[in-house]
Amino acid sequence: MSTNVYDILKERGFIEQATHEEEIRELLGKEKVTFYIGFDATADSLTAGHFLTIMAMMHMQKAGHRPIALLGGGTTMIGDPSGKSDMRTMMTRETINHNAECFHRQLSKFIDFDNDKAIIANNADWLLDLNYVEFLREVGVHFSVNKMLTAECYKQRMEKGLTFFEFNYMLMQSYDFLKLNQMYGCTLEMGGNDQWSNILGGVDLIRRKEQKPAYGLTFKLLTTSEGIKMGKTMKGAVWLDPAKTSPYEFYQYWRNIEDVKVEECLALLTFLPMDEVRRLGALEGSEINQAKEVLAYETTKIVHGEEAAKKAQEAARALFAAGGKSGDIPTTVYAKAEMDEGKDLITLLVDTKLAATRSEGRRLILQGGITVNDIKVTEFDKKFTTADLNEDGVLLIKKGKKGYHQIKAE
Repeated sequence: MSTNVYDILKERGFIEQATHEEEIRELLGKEKVTFYIGFDATADSLTAGHFLTIMAMMHMQKAGHRPIALLGGGTTMIGDPSGKSDMRTMMTRETINHNAECFHRQLSKFIDFDNDKAIIANNADWLLDLNYVEFLREVGVHFSVNKMLTAECYKQRMEKGLTFFEFNYMLMQSYDFLKLNQMYGCTLEMGGNDQWSNILGGVDLIRRKEQKPAYGLTFKLLTTSEGIKMGKTMKGAVWLDPAKTSPYEFYQYWRNIEDVKVEECLALLTFLPMDEVRRLGALEGSEINQAKEVLAYETTKIVHGEEAAKKAQEAARALFAAGGKSGDIPTTVYAKAEMDEGKDLITLLVDTKLAATRSEGRRLILQGGITVNDIKVTEFDKKFTTADLNEDGVLLIKKGKKGYHQIKAE
């Protein structure tokens, strides 16, 4: 008998809460389970935050279970208040549909949707044309407002004011689970631990309305040691789309995480055997950098493929060893004539996105946070021309310890 996937997820640190632990484990050990995870289409790319959930889906599919990736074409029009102190901004239907298509493409890299091995669904199909009175009669009667108000996701919003608009979210997500149960025999909902209240709503709805078993399971949320959600940088989210976060930047993000988080991330975000995870996690002092390299390489390989991971690793090592003799560092190319005339440093920082605005660029320079070809530059109006390119024909701009960009002229 192969190892029960519940034990794999538990050993690797995924599982935070389960509605019926023993029953879920037994079910996953004896039959093919259809489960679902929801993805609200709030952007045109999945993020490093979603990556943990995707890894769990991959473990489940490898063990023979059937994933449903539910795209939130309908729920995204409301916005989930969980973990948010403010209401989400409203998005148009076109934007949401476009985002959902991007998610589908990305998920197909990790999950096999062929021959019914997995299903992609969109809750817009049943939510957008709901008859409100029917919905209240069918679903609303099963929800106690008193009980809903004790849910963690709403508590955080009570001080600022919770709109009825968002209050409906739990009913909609619960209805999703009911629909997937009716359409595909889906019996298990999984998600981040911030989804616990919403998942309980769906489990309870199916058990009351259909008189059938239904289960919920939540995963650990990736956070820093301060409790801040991982996958965020000064520039914003770490995206899985290489056009938004290059494989090199993605690699560098994991290469530079805190020492205390290395073992946890190796267990959750790679397929390395747990013995190896523990061995790497036990390394101390400067040796922990080996573990970080393995983590960065393995995660980049899963998301961007082996070739991109190798290039990113070589670029990072080259940069570390020799101040950046590598073709895989993020690069901006100017016309030679343009560089001959010269570019001021603030313009270079903004063009390369090392600074979001000119004022931020100016501040970075004045605070001594910028080096060009290994020389610290503190004059914000300094101009660089083709004559300043190094022997490799590049201008290597470094922001702080970890932000790199090279300028070429052609």
